[in-house]
Amino acid sequence: MNIAKAGSLDTKTRSDCEVQIELKQSGGINIDLKSKVDVMFGKANRQLINDVLKHFEIENANITITDKGALPFVIAARIEAAIVQLLKTEKSYLLDVIEPNKTITKKDQFRFSRLYLPGNSPSMMLNAGVHNPNGVILDLEDAVAPDKKHEARYIVRNALRSVNFYGAERMVRINQGEKGLEDLEYIAAHNVNLILIPKCESAEEIRKIDKKIDELRKKHNFDYPIWYMPIIESAMGVEKAFEIATASKNVSSMAIGLEDFTADLGVRRTNEATESLYARTRIVNACKAARIQPIDSVFSDVSDMEGLAKNVQTSKSLGFEGMGCIHPRQIQVIMENFAPETVEIEKAQKIVRAFNEAKEKGLGVVSLGTKMIDAPVVKRAETTINLAIKLGLLEENWIKN
Repeated sequence: MNIAKAGSLDTKTRSDCEVQIELKQSGGINIDLKSKVDVMFGKANRQLINDVLKHFEIENANITITDKGALPFVIAARIEAAIVQLLKTEKSYLLDVIEPNKTITKKDQFRFSRLYLPGNSPSMMLNAGVHNPNGVILDLEDAVAPDKKHEARYIVRNALRSVNFYGAERMVRINQGEKGLEDLEYIAAHNVNLILIPKCESAEEIRKIDKKIDELRKKHNFDYPIWYMPIIESAMGVEKAFEIATASKNVSSMAIGLEDFTADLGVRRTNEATESLYARTRIVNACKAARIQPIDSVFSDVSDMEGLAKNVQTSKSLGFEGMGCIHPRQIQVIMENFAPETVEIEKAQKIVRAFNEAKEKGLGVVSLGTKMIDAPVVKRAETTINLAIKLGLLEENWIKN
């Protein structure tokens, strides 16, 4: 084979391109660039094309690119995806459109909302951060067609390095099994913050990911933390929830995926979710016992904001600390309904004040009214206060007021 294609091109395509490369024995490099923005960006794009080809030591080729407003990191990813179909090479071409994001995230930081973005659709990634989700998920699993998964790896890798997500935690959902371990080779060394592990059913799956990332750390010399969020999507996964939650110190959170779970049970998923109540409470209990965050499933009806709000309120009452979003309009509703209510904030303030006063007096016992206050209660109160401050519901100097 000496001809390969990569990319996407149809009537709905935006911010993407289609690349076709034909390798030749002679004749040099011939570039046919079809672009509506050729006047403004044609020269820079041709230079980029030549740079990528030179990097892979390609001296003779016909390359045709139909551009629908793709940014440089997308063009580079599409060219590379086509090249690796033709050449057996371990080289990679990495392009920094902006200074690479090196933000490190914490194991226990807030993860109320996380927005799913198809890994092979760069147009959806470019402005995702402006909607202010806690995290963005670049999805290599269900949202990518099987024959496009390898191409998507290059888009996701380059996006991790090049797209400004405005402070959102940078997450990637990998594929199952061996394909997921292969996905890690493309993303682990490029400042991913958290990896979602789909359809997880055993601690052994987590340990394999630990081992693979340790190998990649040594190979690529990076030391930032990478957190895991296993997704429980089957009856077996529910039964193994606690062992999965405690399989690695890198597991920060665990989610439940109700579409696949209800299918595994052979029942219909409903908005009331009575069919999954046992599984959801089991997940919450396992997470709380393991001291990690329980995360609820996505709400699939993007037009029903009232139903979403009720769903979030139920999730919060069960102990969940976040849920997924499949549309930006869901983010605000999720954030507002997971936010602490006034009565919660006031109670947390009283607890922390009582604790600080007892500490100043050198008392070993802390009480509020007739109730004793222990360390976990104080920690939970501090978490509520920190969240209220972050959401603008409480001034940072509240304790002085």
